[in-house]
Amino acid sequence: MSNKAPIRAVLPDAEHIEQAYLFELLRERLSQDLPMQELLTDIRHELLTTTKLPLAIEFLATELRHSGLMSPAMQRLTHYFTPFQTYIVSQAEEEVGRFTMDSALAVLHGEAKFRTDERSSAQGMFFYHFEVLSRNRLNYDRGLTAVSEDPVYDVPWKKWLLTLRAQLGLVDLADLIFLASDEYQKRLLSSGEDPSDRGPFLFGVREGRIAFGNRGREPLFLFAAMQRHLGYPAVPRIEKKGDDSDLIPQMARRIERLESRIKLLEEERRGGIDITQFYEKFKEQQ
Repeated sequence: MSNKAPIRAVLPDAEHIEQAYLFELLRERLSQDLPMQELLTDIRHELLTTTKLPLAIEFLATELRHSGLMSPAMQRLTHYFTPFQTYIVSQAEEEVGRFTMDSALAVLHGEAKFRTDERSSAQGMFFYHFEVLSRNRLNYDRGLTAVSEDPVYDVPWKKWLLTLRAQLGLVDLADLIFLASDEYQKRLLSSGEDPSDRGPFLFGVREGRIAFGNRGREPLFLFAAMQRHLGYPAVPRIEKKGDDSDLIPQMARRIERLESRIKLLEEERRGGIDITQFYEKFKEQQ
C-alpha cells in the first residue's frame, strides 16, 4: 500500500509561519493584562508586511473594539482563517467554560506550525484536531463539522468526518480508524473478500495496525502512539490552577466586552453606527 500524500496547502507557507508566530506572541503577552486589540495592534508591526496577516489583524482589532470578540471577524475571513481556527477561538471567548484563550492560542500555534512541517499529513492533522476536541472536552458535533470544512481534507475525508460524528460513542474510535485503513483493506484482500463496498480507506497500514492494537484501550494511548508515529504536535494539556488563578483575566475580558457594548449603545443613541464600513475598508485593502 502506498503512503499517504502530504496535506494540501491552505495558504502559502509564509502565511502559516507568520500565523504561528502571531499566536505564540499573543500567548506570551496575555500576562500583561492588556486588551486583546492593543496586543494585536502592537504585534501587527512585528509581522511580515509581504503577507496578508497584518491586514487580517487590522480587521480583527476593529471587531474587537466594537464587540469585544475576535471569532466573528475570523468567521468573515473564511479565505484566510479555517473554520477550526474560528471554532477554537469562539470556544475560548465563551464566558462560561474551562477552555481559556491561553489554551486556544497554544492549540492554534501548534496547528499553524504543523501545516509547514515536512511530516505533515491529513492523517496527522486529523488526529491533532480530534485530540484537541477530546482533551479539552469541546463539542464533537460542532467541532467535527468545523474540522470537515478545512481545505486540508478532500471530499472522501469530509464525508467520513461527518459520518464520524454520528458513530462516536457507539463504536470505539480505534475500530473506526482500523476500518478506514489500508491495513483493513489488506486483510480483506488476503482473505479473498472484495473491499470495493468498504472504506473509504483514508489511513495507511501503519495507522491501521496502531488502531488495531489499541482497540478497547484508553483513547489517550491511541493518541500518544499516533503522535509519536505521525509527528503531529503534542496537544497542549489543560494546566490545573488554583480557583482564583484565572479569575482576574476572565473578569478583565468580560469588562472589556461590556465597555465595547456600552460604547456601541452610546453611539447608536447619538445617531447610529454602521459597522459594515470597516468590512468594506478591509475588502478594498486586499
